[in-house]
Amino acid sequence: MRFSVLCGILLGAAVIPGFAADGNIFAYKVGSFEVWTLVENRRAGGIPSTLIGADKAALDRYFPGGTSESETNTFLIRGSGKIILVDTGFGTTLFDSMKALGISPDAVDAVLITHMHGDHIGGLQKDGKALFSKAKVYLAQQERDFWTKTNVNQGAVAALAPYGNRVETFQPGELGARIAELLPGITPIAAFGHTPGHTLFMVESSGQKLLIWGDLMHAEKIQFPRPDISVTYDTDPVTAAASRKKVLEYAAANNIPIAGMHLVYPAIGRVSAEGSGYKLTPAQ
Repeated sequence: MRFSVLCGILLGAAVIPGFAADGNIFAYKVGSFEVWTLVENRRAGGIPSTLIGADKAALDRYFPGGTSESETNTFLIRGSGKIILVDTGFGTTLFDSMKALGISPDAVDAVLITHMHGDHIGGLQKDGKALFSKAKVYLAQQERDFWTKTNVNQGAVAALAPYGNRVETFQPGELGARIAELLPGITPIAAFGHTPGHTLFMVESSGQKLLIWGDLMHAEKIQFPRPDISVTYDTDPVTAAASRKKVLEYAAANNIPIAGMHLVYPAIGRVSAEGSGYKLTPAQ
């Protein structure tokens, strides 16, 4: 999948005291962690045309107007003495949102990458300079190998290059298994299919959890009730659908809130079973 195509296609529970959600930033608490949804952009467009396996009846039912709403989100986490960013979006309004929160890019300790599509790593560098001067960048070994060795993409290579030996790779674990923490309170979970190393991150503190699931889903209106439907920019649509079903079942059964890079604001909520599929109840 070419970054240029993806960039063309994919264009803020408890409120933290002292900061109000404004439609672009949403505040959420996970134990001692503060988590913010940072919205980079919103669009209503042609996602229905990219769906695989959606017949006319399904499209008419879930997209009566013929279009779908989508966002590009990143998530900022503060806790355990660290400031952590999960993905960087395109790197457009991300830095304005961080400034609004009083957080400098130089204060970020770690950037966790769910996968290396352009709308998730675009904010890592500019003109060959790392935009997070002190941060380590973490991504799955499978993901790095695919984009920098197997299916070399210069956008991916350029995104990582300024970080040099501050790029650390890991092997994501299986959902529901005991997984070693990547950082205090954060574990990486494999959800392959969208890309070969697509990774989810579980945030956990004081018995509370939040599963940041990256691009497990792009068109929530249809993919919650019909998780079997994938999109044309999934590297492996069949595996992507299997991962989506597994995660939805797990999140619903265990009442674990989820957060997604292409869910609409607030982009955080709880999954529950409904009929043969699922539904999302957004956080308030």
